[in-house]
Amino acid sequence: MADARDEIDALISQFARLPGLGPRSARRMVLHLLQRRDTTLRPLVVALDRVAQTAQLCTQCGNIATAPICDICADPKRATGEICVVEDVADLWAMERGQAFSGRYHVLGGTLSALDSVGPEDLSIPQLVDRIASENIREVILALGATVDGQTTAHYIAEAVEQTGVTLSALAQGVPVGGELDFLDDGTIGAALRSRRAFLHAL
Repeated sequence: MADARDEIDALISQFARLPGLGPRSARRMVLHLLQRRDTTLRPLVVALDRVAQTAQLCTQCGNIATAPICDICADPKRATGEICVVEDVADLWAMERGQAFSGRYHVLGGTLSALDSVGPEDLSIPQLVDRIASENIREVILALGATVDGQTTAHYIAEAVEQTGVTLSALAQGVPVGGELDFLDDGTIGAALRSRRAFLHAL
């Protein structure tokens, strides 16, 4: 029979594997849960088991859902002819929090990266091309990070969809609302300058 401390250490090790958590943070989290078994630990176990049993990837866009087709793809009002391409589900959720986009999404599952050995065959780019035709897509919006890998992926997608005749656009990058130049890095300022637009002065 395993020692209780061994089981607790095993649980700490599992938590330590989560993004943003190291051994010390994982240890504090496990101790917190153990001290609150009825109010926190047991409800967490139930919730984790429920998600483990029901969560799956949407077969259409790659979002996390509890059915083969997620609520966004199943909503006929979201069939606007626009697809927003994102790197992962976290980016999709971030876009949804902003409530500024009413179309559908396509989750790539990552970005091209020679360093991490991620090639085109590891991403859902072919599925994106298929969706452009099957869903009568008029515009593909690239909502990828302003990183080398993100921009490399954007250029690859641009070449992949070039023959479809779809309009290709990308999110503007630069100074955020409320941002002050003195607090921005050089790359952000440069991107803002390149993405500048006409200034209309209202009298």
